[in-house]
Amino acid sequence: MDTELKFKTKTGFCHILTDKIVLTRDGIVGNVSESVSGNNIYKHLIGYGIVSAIVFYNGYRDFKNENWIFFSIYIGIGVFLSYSIVKSLKLSATPIIERNKIKNVEFKSAKKGLTRSYFKVDFEQNNGKIKSRLIMLPGSLNDGTKETEKALGIMKNEGFIK
Repeated sequence: MDTELKFKTKTGFCHILTDKIVLTRDGIVGNVSESVSGNNIYKHLIGYGIVSAIVFYNGYRDFKNENWIFFSIYIGIGVFLSYSIVKSLKLSATPIIERNKIKNVEFKSAKKGLTRSYFKVDFEQNNGKIKSRLIMLPGSLNDGTKETEKALGIMKNEGFIK
């Protein structure tokens, strides 16, 4: 592969090189994303943890006051947030993935009007842990269907997806 292959993502571009996948951020959305989270998702998880603790506290307060409807709502939201935090611990925000460390690549198609398409790349980190990196593709307002087809074609041609 002499030339670099690239496709648009939600916040920039994905470059497929001979030895690695490099994700770059571009434009306003990419710059905001870079300044807010960088390459680390733990800041977001701490924020979700704080919100989850507040929600559980409100649920406890409503339990003591025997306000069963709000107690149920708060506990439901708290459980959902806690589950999301635990699930997100397996994710990574690394911008560079070595090709020889990639274990699996899955394509998840969009649910029209609800979600956007993405690739889930499972890879081994330097410390031996398996993490997943989500490569979010553009949404329907940003020529998402065309870009998704292009990205899927590149990933199939490069042998990431069977």
